[in-house]
Amino acid sequence: MVLERHEIESFLTLAEELHFGRTAERLGVTTGRVSHVIRKLERRVGARLFERTSRVVRLTPVGRRLADDLRPHVAGMEEALRRAVRAGRGVTGRLRVAYVGDATSTVLMRAVSLFSERHPDCEVLVSEAHLSGTRAGLLDGSIDVLIASFPFDGMANGPTLVRERRLLAVPVDHVLAGADSVSLEVLADHPVVQYPAVTSAAFKRDRTPDHTPSGRPVRRGPVGNTYSEMLSLVALGRGVLPVGELTREYSRRPDLAYVPIHDAPPIRRGPVWLEANTTARVLAFVRAAEDANPLS
Repeated sequence: MVLERHEIESFLTLAEELHFGRTAERLGVTTGRVSHVIRKLERRVGARLFERTSRVVRLTPVGRRLADDLRPHVAGMEEALRRAVRAGRGVTGRLRVAYVGDATSTVLMRAVSLFSERHPDCEVLVSEAHLSGTRAGLLDGSIDVLIASFPFDGMANGPTLVRERRLLAVPVDHVLAGADSVSLEVLADHPVVQYPAVTSAAFKRDRTPDHTPSGRPVRRGPVGNTYSEMLSLVALGRGVLPVGELTREYSRRPDLAYVPIHDAPPIRRGPVWLEANTTARVLAFVRAAEDANPLS
């Protein structure tokens, strides 16, 4: 026996209201229509579902059991419909995206613009993240997607949106300041300013390695808490720092010089997110970021 939708709706509403008039009002039908549907349902069941008097309407034991059995099924169908509606509308909700430094802000803004055009029902919140808080933000959910430099261990990475040459940041009066280019081997000859302890271990090995390619040890310089602070330590003569060429564009300082490193691989930047937070919103944003920032 299959119950019709209007039978289920009328029965459960009356089971809740225990009043024919209020039930009819909620359903937008007449009281006679509700009575007719309930009588027809009782004939199909073969038992009374409600006890009716001039003053009181009560569920019978059979009616109470039927109501208890039907409610979770109806709730499940309603939730399935809500999920289908959400899927039909596409990507919705709220997405928190962040960038580290001005060098990645332009990339992020292009991505946000295209994503918002494609998914107008999803709100995008943009913020600048500090080096010391990027991993914590991804882990606690305050950041859904971060545009940052690779590698970022323990997180999903990619695709590459930006490739840039590596430069060595030195004080403007440094012995290397006027060189046409340098090798990674010079890192063994000067202390190297270090990133904060919370920075990705794989990232630090890539940017500030412990050894040169030939195996010579690299001296550790002082630690900076922010990227700006690290550049200031370089300007003060406390060490040198390998950086991307975008740093020269976005951090023009009269007290710094930037020298190309001719034997270093390019720096790669792109989206980073927590693997466990791979939602439809995140994937849609990653696609928009790639489409909005084609590599030349």
